[in-house]
Amino acid sequence: MEQIEELKQSSTDAGREIISKLLESHSALDQKTQFSRAKYMLRKRKKYLHRFTVEPMDVGVLTEWMLEQKDPGRILELRDETIGLIGAWANVHYGGSGEPDGVAKVNAEVGRAQGRWLIVDDTGGLVVAAMAERAGILYPPEVLSGEGLGNITKQGARPVPSVEEEKTPAAEAMPASHTTLTVIHHNLQPNLSMLKYFSHDINEPSETHPLSSHLKTLSWLQLLHPSEDAIYEMEPPDVSEEELASWKPSKRSMHFKKKRRWARVRNTVDETRAGGFDGLIVATLMEPASILKHTVPLLAGSAQVVVYSPYIEPLVQLADLYSTARRTAYITYKREVAEGAAEDKEEDFPVDPTLLLAPTLHTSRVRTWQVLPGRTHPLMTGRGGAEGYVFHAVRVLPAIGKVEARGVQAKKRRTEIS
Repeated sequence: MEQIEELKQSSTDAGREIISKLLESHSALDQKTQFSRAKYMLRKRKKYLHRFTVEPMDVGVLTEWMLEQKDPGRILELRDETIGLIGAWANVHYGGSGEPDGVAKVNAEVGRAQGRWLIVDDTGGLVVAAMAERAGILYPPEVLSGEGLGNITKQGARPVPSVEEEKTPAAEAMPASHTTLTVIHHNLQPNLSMLKYFSHDINEPSETHPLSSHLKTLSWLQLLHPSEDAIYEMEPPDVSEEELASWKPSKRSMHFKKKRRWARVRNTVDETRAGGFDGLIVATLMEPASILKHTVPLLAGSAQVVVYSPYIEPLVQLADLYSTARRTAYITYKREVAEGAAEDKEEDFPVDPTLLLAPTLHTSRVRTWQVLPGRTHPLMTGRGGAEGYVFHAVRVLPAIGKVEARGVQAKKRRTEIS
């Protein structure tokens, strides 16, 4: 054992030397059969020859690593197949300038940009990363071109700036108007720590990374009560050129940083409150109805609504709130309120059931099976955990006014004129 420990610390190719020493010192090796010697060599190679393969990071690899080796509860026990189901039902795709001229003309006439999704993500940014991957805005250009990511630091993989770049402050990337992901969070800063594995730091974004211009964040306070948010309301005062010249470079840089931050927050909040989003994706443990009450009106017609929950009970209640029976009762109730025959009580209808159509629940789980004669069953060592369910519905625009169904019109009989 002492010789083995010395060989482990002596060289990088100690594994082969250890195996050769073991073979030389094995007195009964000649008495083993060929099959037994092969098994012996296989065990020793597995023990002393440690090998690894470097694989590129993607959402599937990150999801499997979080589920198997880290904390599954941190990502709400999201599995790779469930993430694919969310992206498919939300119809997340690239919404850039490669669309037909006719579609672009119609969108320009209605003043609506293509490819805008609203996201509520409590998985640390895993859902945002998955949707960005589907939209083609997750990886920086150097990764796609195979040029690498520069030096690896503790904060993540990013290029190290030169001395000239540190002297002059870099201009922030202009916010994009298409293929954007708008994240609503309930803290002062969004929790998107998973994006660091894809070379994006939410606090110090790189201007070359696509997410720096295609990812937008705002808090619930900024969305619902923007006048109470200090960043949105307090615009940094304008300063004359003479006063700016008298300031120190650090103070001048801080002034411009505050101006850019205020302009970015103001633009994001106003754009989000204007609505017109192509889809809503929710992955949180909060009550879904309280979220959809404020976010569904921000969606455009035919927008897809997807809500993920590890458990089915919250989604069953949500589906009941948007059911056909609830919609009929709501229309009757509103008519009675307009006629003065009933009081307006919002607690009876926490959400407007006429805004969503065809609510359905879905689930998807890949299970590994043992296939043997007479012993075919799922692997007993498979991972348990939450099943995971997805709620899906379509945003509709209710007709204004009185609408009546007349049924199928009867065909008139033809009469022959003699």
